Amino acid sequence: MAKKKEENKSEQEQALSLEDAFAQIEEVIHCLETEDITLEESFSAYNRGMALLAKCNENIDRVEKKVLKVNEDGGLDEF
Repeated sequence: MAKKKEENKSEQEQALSLEDAFAQIEEVIHCLETEDITLEESFSAYNRGMALLAKCNENIDRVEKKVLKVNEDGGLDEF
């Protein structure tokens, strides 16, 4: 059952926009800053935050590779 829940989270994370992922990272940070969080909850929140950051990095890298710039001859070069 827990494995299925993890798979659903992973699918949802992949469908997130970059802005939504950043918003969820903010929520994780806020959760980690609370005083009443247990050690187990903090590990879980930390892992979720790291997974979200990894996904953001993948998305940013993919976009950076697609960005093109115009060269002196008017052609397009990868940025």
